[in-house]
Amino acid sequence: MTFDLNRKRVWVAGHRGMVGGATVRRLKSEGCEVITAGRETVDLKRQAEVEAFLRDARPDAIIMAAAKVGGILANDTRPAEFLYDNIMIEANIIAAAHDNDVQKFLFLGSSCIYPKFASQPISEDSLLTGPLEPTNEWYAIAKIAGIKLAQAYRKQYGRDYISAMPTNLYGPGDNFDLRSSHVMPAIIRKAHEAKIQGAKNITVWGTGQPRREFLHADDCADALVFLLKNYSGDEHVNVGSGEDITILELTQLVCDVVEFRGEIIHDLTKPDGTPRKLMDANKLRSMGWAPAIALRNGIEETYSWFKENSPEAQTV
Repeated sequence: MTFDLNRKRVWVAGHRGMVGGATVRRLKSEGCEVITAGRETVDLKRQAEVEAFLRDARPDAIIMAAAKVGGILANDTRPAEFLYDNIMIEANIIAAAHDNDVQKFLFLGSSCIYPKFASQPISEDSLLTGPLEPTNEWYAIAKIAGIKLAQAYRKQYGRDYISAMPTNLYGPGDNFDLRSSHVMPAIIRKAHEAKIQGAKNITVWGTGQPRREFLHADDCADALVFLLKNYSGDEHVNVGSGEDITILELTQLVCDVVEFRGEIIHDLTKPDGTPRKLMDANKLRSMGWAPAIALRNGIEETYSWFKENSPEAQTV
């Protein structure tokens, strides 16, 4: 069973974010009407505002890319915001989608939902099999709740609500604020600033040995549209590249792209986080989808976007 997007009204919640923006771009070729709403239109943490918006907008489908996101520092220092805000956003949208008879709903989760020491690569059935990584457990718990809420509406009401779990994402439109960014944009900004300032080194958190997988936001958006059209199952689906590298290797690659030739120094007082996170994407691959953007090419594109568009690049 496929879900035809032609002439459908599709709300991309969180369209101003990196993934939401990429999804809006991807949907332009699907013959559908894309609906967007900024914070000035609807506060997703307010149930009444979400309900009123959906009553008026009447979408046929929703891709939920809206969330409060951030790296290790943001998660570890603002746990209440990451837990409360994300639970409220997802609960309000999913409940209102049901009340307004939205035909298809795709919830966007995160690879941090899996146990810290899950077997690698991480398969979908690893969920809830062990303790979470402490530095981002608040965000993870919120995202797990979103998966389960989508499953609950499917079970109780027969709703075609599905979930996708992407790996670490990057690309144009990323967050380069060092207080809240993820590892990829943080390293890009650090390397750029070090190059411009003529610094002899840059500092990265931890040992550099944890392994991470990265997927370009445009590849993620393509996978989300693919799932919206072709998947209707209870279990969430991993969305990943199938390859990982160490943080040190990533830093070296970014420095090469940025053309920073200085030394890489490790701040061992900072946490490494989960030792390894590689997603098992065989389920999605078996459906016929695969990523198209090589890591180096994606970093080059992201760095170009950063230099041309990011306020942080203009302050050096």
